[in-house]
Amino acid sequence: MSQRHVRLDGSTPRIDALEQLSLRSRIGMLAALVAALAVVLVSAAAFVTVRVNILQTLDANLLQRASAAAQSELADPQQLATIPTEVLGAGDIRLALLLAAGPAISAEGAASAPPLGRDELAVAQGVESSSTRTAVEDGVPYRVVAVQAGRGQALVIAQQLGSTQQVMTKLGVALPIVGGIGVVVAAFAGVAIARAGLRPVDRLTAATERVAATGDLRPIPVEGSDELARLTASFNEMLGAVAASQEQQRRLVADAGHELRTPLTSMRTNLELLAAASKPGAPVLPESDRAEILDDVQAQVAELSTLVGDLVELARDDAPMVVHEPLELTEVVQRALERARRRSGDVEFVPYLVPWTLAGDATALERAVLNLLDNGAKWSPPDGRVRVQMRPLDEWSVVLEVADAGPGIAEEDLPRVFDRFYRAATSRTMPGSGLGLAIVRQVAVRHGGAVWAGRAPEGGALLAIRLPGRRLFP
Repeated sequence: MSQRHVRLDGSTPRIDALEQLSLRSRIGMLAALVAALAVVLVSAAAFVTVRVNILQTLDANLLQRASAAAQSELADPQQLATIPTEVLGAGDIRLALLLAAGPAISAEGAASAPPLGRDELAVAQGVESSSTRTAVEDGVPYRVVAVQAGRGQALVIAQQLGSTQQVMTKLGVALPIVGGIGVVVAAFAGVAIARAGLRPVDRLTAATERVAATGDLRPIPVEGSDELARLTASFNEMLGAVAASQEQQRRLVADAGHELRTPLTSMRTNLELLAAASKPGAPVLPESDRAEILDDVQAQVAELSTLVGDLVELARDDAPMVVHEPLELTEVVQRALERARRRSGDVEFVPYLVPWTLAGDATALERAVLNLLDNGAKWSPPDGRVRVQMRPLDEWSVVLEVADAGPGIAEEDLPRVFDRFYRAATSRTMPGSGLGLAIVRQVAVRHGGAVWAGRAPEGGALLAIRLPGRRLFP
């Protein structure tokens, strides 16, 4: 459930409106905002740059004209009054000769005098060599420059900025229009890019909805090698893991049903026979047969108990380790040996153990080692010996081998002895659920190890489990 922030007056922030928009719209808005910011910055920089360049060009032109005029007859006050400003090449120019004492003589009379001020007077007095400024007279802007004309006077030229302002006005109008078009184009481009970029996300969404609705775990086609392609590949791996888990569950249920059917059928037959013999008028069942049937029922109950226990253990497949603590593997093996000796009869276990520590589940490891020992005892001949040997492979891994002197495992059965419910042709008449070695493999995998089977030097079967860890001392 999404959280909504509420103000004290009960209204929600405007940001909630953005949360209602699609990701494409938000990307388009973000692209438009970024474009607008870029347009504002570029337009401002362009406007300022153009204005500065125009004024610098105008100032350089006016200064050049003023310097040329200061070296000509225009610097003579008597000649200046009679010379029209058109001789300077422009009709919008005003010209004046400013004396240091203050009076000014302008061309064509006082009405045509340029704007005068402190900057121009400072040039006439020799304080500054030249000056440039913008002045406004009667609402008309002028660019005014002044240069020294010698003898305590300054030649002042002013030109109207009307044409320059028109250029700047047009530029100020054109830049926002062009920028606005760019913002709109950026917004549409952002939406188009978002639509193309989010197409794999749409496929993932559709696949997720399909899985939720139909349970169809088919992988999604992967295109490209970008982040979204890797996301699709990861999603396909997840679908594969889910499909494998479902297949394991179906296979476990099917195998369990098959294995449970035989003892249940036999038990029901025996119980029905006992019940029929107990009815009035029914033939009397000999005591020896009754005892045999009861023994058979007890054996079937024990077989069912073992099978159910093994199924419960296998149901924890791929589950996280329940107990994760440092433990001594030698102690685990010794406890399993004590249990195996109590129920193995005359079979002798010969251990060769080394100190080895690892992090894991002591109960699960003891169950796995006990299953290996029970398997060795089951296939050993009377008064046989079972070798139990721990052998370090390197500094970080150890192998526990259980070897018997029995008939051994056929070559065609070696790859499958750790499969669930697999029983070789020679073992189908012997007691067992077919799950003991499967539990061994499950425990080994959960602890980061492995299992394998082969032939022992003693002539029987060799079952081995490799586990990680460390040998603390020789």
